[in-house]
Amino acid sequence: MPADTISDLETMTKRSPAQKKTADSAEAAAMPPVREPFNPLRQVMWRRPGFLIRRLTQIGQAIFFDLCKSESITPLQVGMLTALSMNPWLDQKAIGRELSLDRTTTAEVLKRLGDKGLVETRVNPDDRRSRLSVITTDGLNLINDLQESIHRSQELLIEPLSPEDRDVFMRLLAQLVDAHEKKEKGI
Repeated sequence: MPADTISDLETMTKRSPAQKKTADSAEAAAMPPVREPFNPLRQVMWRRPGFLIRRLTQIGQAIFFDLCKSESITPLQVGMLTALSMNPWLDQKAIGRELSLDRTTTAEVLKRLGDKGLVETRVNPDDRRSRLSVITTDGLNLINDLQESIHRSQELLIEPLSPEDRDVFMRLLAQLVDAHEKKEKGI
């Protein structure tokens, strides 16, 4: 039966004095690692998919930064460089669409990559109001140099899952993203 409130959670986890004594004796004999005290907020938060998805994103970014620590580049910048390596001379709108980014974020990331010499941006000769971007040789070299670390960071993120669970997890993530994107577009 799921707990609906913090007090329900506390009631569900309370031990009788006999249970405490038995548990304390067994724990002392086994000398397990110190456990965190019961935290009702954690119990509530861990039932929220948004919280868990954000937390997993933080963990994934930490793994990425650990493996790519010699480079001052973010996962988002790597994503943009990857998109540009596959589709040269994209306009900002197309880049944003490919990576599900708003215009401001797309422009800021392109500027940072341009400042690092990893992307070149020019005015579109067919439409002077738009700008086209292409990955530079330095950008391609960086992406190529980081491929192993990028791949390894993705592996480490889902490594705690069995191979079968990894496939299910990835399929469910894609299903959620696809369903919500269709809903946003009114499809």
